Amino acid sequence: MGTGTPASRRDRIEGGLVGLLVGDALGVPYEFHEPGELPPIERIEMEPPEGFGRAHAGVPAGTWSDDGAQALCLLASLLDCGRLDLEDLGRRLIDWYDRGFMAVDGKVFDVGITTTRALRNLREGIPAMMAGPHDERDNGNGALMRVLPLALWHRGTDVDLIDLACLQSKLTHGHARSQACCALYCLWARRILDGAADPWREAVRTMRTLCDYQSILMIELEGAIRPDEPPSGKGTGYVVDCLRSGRLAMEEPTYEGVVKSAIALGHDTDTTACVAGGLAGLRDGIGAIPDRWRQALRGKELYGPLLERLLDRLEGPGDVPRAR
Repeated sequence: MGTGTPASRRDRIEGGLVGLLVGDALGVPYEFHEPGELPPIERIEMEPPEGFGRAHAGVPAGTWSDDGAQALCLLASLLDCGRLDLEDLGRRLIDWYDRGFMAVDGKVFDVGITTTRALRNLREGIPAMMAGPHDERDNGNGALMRVLPLALWHRGTDVDLIDLACLQSKLTHGHARSQACCALYCLWARRILDGAADPWREAVRTMRTLCDYQSILMIELEGAIRPDEPPSGKGTGYVVDCLRSGRLAMEEPTYEGVVKSAIALGHDTDTTACVAGGLAGLRDGIGAIPDRWRQALRGKELYGPLLERLLDRLEGPGDVPRAR
């Protein structure tokens, strides 16, 4: 672990949420670049080196993108509703898109094509469960990037967690491949939080145990995700590659190493670092996230109250959250 001292469960949950936001913000200025166009890994910071052709030039350093905003929309919905209410989450995503809910400075940028189509479907009255485009080409990483708060909040069974991870994906990304990636990622996060010796392998084993072998989730797990292959990734926006890239980055022993390695893959740098950074923060705890990055992260007034409410749940009685 990055700090050399075991972190408490509270510290790791805090690290998971802040780690997601920091990774997203760190990756924003480096997006859309090939790996060879990026600065040396030791020079990757919230403020890129002078002369670097940063993406989103008008966005101040330390600002999260659509990834972090949607993750906070999900967390706010879970905390307010006490369950995964897909219609409520859909309304919050529309509020984000239209008015900047959970976006730093209320400014929305870097919105995915599939998500935009899903929100248009919601406006037209299509039920939230059916709003997400579901063709094979609709397998971007937009549902994966926001799902970690579900794993941090959820206190039910692994079966429930799989079901809810799939359900939240359907809102914007309806294909079973996206659902399978979200479910495996949530199980992976849970195994990290539980301190499993090999969280990825344990998550895969759990999914294989709980899902019918002929189910569509298992077909996608074995045929598209192929979780037994060695870690690899190219940092793209394809949901399977994003999950694989996060796994590759998680080979690094420190939070800083994880998010910098994720960004060094190029392409969809903010989302890769968001997906990997949330897990690294969950693994290592809040203290492992460099203080310079935590201080540079903007929007504390948005995520701070939600984080406190999430952490307060650790002191309350157990529950079994269900979808509605």
